[in-house]
Amino acid sequence: MRIGIVCYPTYGGSGVLATELGKALADKGHMVHFITYQQPVRLNAFHANIYYHEVQVPTYPLFDFPPYESALSSTMVDVIINQKLDLLHVHYAIPHASTAYMAKQIVAKQGRVVPFITTLHGTDITLVGKDKTYAPVVTFSINESDAITAVSENLRDETYKSFQIEKDISVIYNFVDTQRFSRRELPHFRKAIAPNGEKVLLHVSNFRKVKRVPDVIKIFKQVREAMPAKLLLVGDGPDRPTIECMCRELGLCDDIRFVGKQEQLEDVMSISDLFILPSDYESFGLAALEAMASEVPVISSNAGGLPEINIPGVTGYMGDVGDVDTMAKHAIHLLQDEALLAKVRKGAWAQAQRFHIDNIIPQYEALYEQVLENQRQAELL
Repeated sequence: MRIGIVCYPTYGGSGVLATELGKALADKGHMVHFITYQQPVRLNAFHANIYYHEVQVPTYPLFDFPPYESALSSTMVDVIINQKLDLLHVHYAIPHASTAYMAKQIVAKQGRVVPFITTLHGTDITLVGKDKTYAPVVTFSINESDAITAVSENLRDETYKSFQIEKDISVIYNFVDTQRFSRRELPHFRKAIAPNGEKVLLHVSNFRKVKRVPDVIKIFKQVREAMPAKLLLVGDGPDRPTIECMCRELGLCDDIRFVGKQEQLEDVMSISDLFILPSDYESFGLAALEAMASEVPVISSNAGGLPEINIPGVTGYMGDVGDVDTMAKHAIHLLQDEALLAKVRKGAWAQAQRFHIDNIIPQYEALYEQVLENQRQAELL
């Protein structure tokens, strides 16, 4: 198949999932065309079956805000026509679903029928999409999609609750490459971070308010009071200055390292003992799953889709959103009991195997085939 993938090229979960999906499809022989405003961060190696089409957005004095949606639709049309795409798969509803609908209508005028699939990822539904500025367009474009998927049951239910959706939403979970994210012994790296054998805690996010990174610091403070420990903060975002000030005020700077955005996240996972994710909401929690594949137990909130992957006592533990004391208590208990930590490491790894990329990719392929078959049947009527 010739598949167009539209996504955000950033470190967020939707862009990571879309990029890894495209790479996996290319490995299986499909021709994959990425369409976005810059090269996705995880699209970092040449592949004969992968193509990248950059959306150029011209600026004119008339526009206070360059019309990205129009430029994106036009680029979609160009790629559909010239690369003879079979279908579009757009990730994150805003604005990709509406621009795909527009592109579909434009190419239909030229005699081409190209279906599009929309995958919902989280804040496009639970936060941004609910804004009355966007809600009518989000609802319309989702309903006009030829197929709809969500990355967790929780997100599917939230979508039905928040919008008047008239079509079925299929749940296809996020996935992890368990060969890439597998624990490796990196003693020199580990010693550089924890020279005296300290426990290493890890948090990975885009440092937005919804991630509750200050709660990570509060949890770490309690852990640090109970035992020698280090904290790695991977990522960057608007809350970083506040978090840095918080670390200084609490006197934790010597034990906390901001390492910025990391492409080789698997190396950081391999030297970590515990992953902390106390978010207000996670539609799924892809970073937590990658940690599990690296045999790193997870301490998380019980928000959104996290209970679908983090099993208390098996893969880690959970607490209510904002309940720092409970999450810290679980973290300390786990880190102080080596036998329990080893057991939960194995449980985390086993859970990650359920979401192995080889189990999930065929579900997308089957969906593509069904959408194309539905189109063929419609053309025969």
